[in-house]
Amino acid sequence: MVIALLVGAGNLLDVIAGARIGLGGTHAGVPGVVLFSVLMIVCAVGMWQLRYWAVLGFQAILVLVILIFTLLLIRASNLLGFVVAIVVVGGGGLLFYKLVRTLSRIQLPKYKEQ
Repeated sequence: MVIALLVGAGNLLDVIAGARIGLGGTHAGVPGVVLFSVLMIVCAVGMWQLRYWAVLGFQAILVLVILIFTLLLIRASNLLGFVVAIVVVGGGGLLFYKLVRTLSRIQLPKYKEQ
């Protein structure tokens, strides 16, 4: 939840400050960054309220980020690019694994006390 909030709020603040977000000379469009930031903030609020859809949505976004950085490993032309991609893929994979258990706990039925 904290990661989603930090990414969403950080990207939004960068856009407001006029920074250009991108990798290696390419820059993402402002509408795309704003949409992604709002989506991350909505996921963060939903995860704070323990909503199943929010965790599942965050996992879907996380899988896309992991896949993109895995493909960026192919284009890594220096050690820094390689290390960043490995850290994102490894950290994202670990976070995804931990969120699977969280999803199962959210989905567990609540039994009434007798």
